[in-house]
Amino acid sequence: MNTSSEPGLDRLDPGLSAITSERRQLIGVAYRLLGSLADAEDVVQETYARWYAMSREQQEEINHPIAWLTKVASRICLDLLGSARARRERYVGEWIPEPLPGRSEWISERSGDTTADPADRVTLDESVNMAFLVVLDSMTPAQRVAFILHDVFRYPFADIAEIVGRTPAACRQLASSARRRLHTSQTPASPAAQRAGIVRDFKQAWEAKDIDALIGLLAPDATAIGDGGGLVSAEPRPVEGGEQIARYLVDLAGRVPDMTIQERTVNAQTGLTAQQDGVIVAVFAFDVAGDRITRIWAVRNPEKLRPWTAPTA
Repeated sequence: MNTSSEPGLDRLDPGLSAITSERRQLIGVAYRLLGSLADAEDVVQETYARWYAMSREQQEEINHPIAWLTKVASRICLDLLGSARARRERYVGEWIPEPLPGRSEWISERSGDTTADPADRVTLDESVNMAFLVVLDSMTPAQRVAFILHDVFRYPFADIAEIVGRTPAACRQLASSARRRLHTSQTPASPAAQRAGIVRDFKQAWEAKDIDALIGLLAPDATAIGDGGGLVSAEPRPVEGGEQIARYLVDLAGRVPDMTIQERTVNAQTGLTAQQDGVIVAVFAFDVAGDRITRIWAVRNPEKLRPWTAPTA
């Protein structure tokens, strides 16, 4: 596949051209750190720009280009995370991480790499689901960087220390506290096939406007959160309670009769999209515990839906 989108690629020698194949990992690191695919791609672009800004001699002095690229990308992400809280305070309504399309729709089209070993696939499944990202977003920037780089990408704490500007022991504590926060906030995951079946049943009940079936699929204390970013209408506050959510969804289906619901992969799990006039206007991610849906995240902000609405190459 043509990778000329990376500046200066033609002047790379065979030994260094391998760095372009790591774009997938760099985007994966940045997305997990930032919760935004658009921001992740900007970070990777800036990282490569810094590489190509160096002279050939400076490049050759770097023994491990991939490690250098990851370190630079992580530092850029750390800076962005530091200013994220101020941006969130200005955000209109609830903020939800940018939903991620299925692997074939974002990684292969951007990197030309359609292969993935089993370890990579497990990592993708476990560390980009929406519930995971929402908890990550509650962490400090240093906690998030230490945890993602160590627990997900297996970087040693000595390397992480250089990125966050702390000792390896301090980074170990950061990752440990992040791990505890994840364990206490997440419910045991239901098997993938069971989750998919529940979301499928939810879709059918919603399409049928079957309020009783929807209530049966939702936990009594379920929560639904909408993110419109002030650009489109969305509930300003979460909808609490399974019955309230069911009634809201049935009312929505009645008010938008031309809406089409489709099953899609959202953040490596079964989710749904809503279309109007053939355009995706909302993406839904779900958290499932046992045989009930406990949380629904509905992203309507069109800026966060660009990976879903852009024409494929």
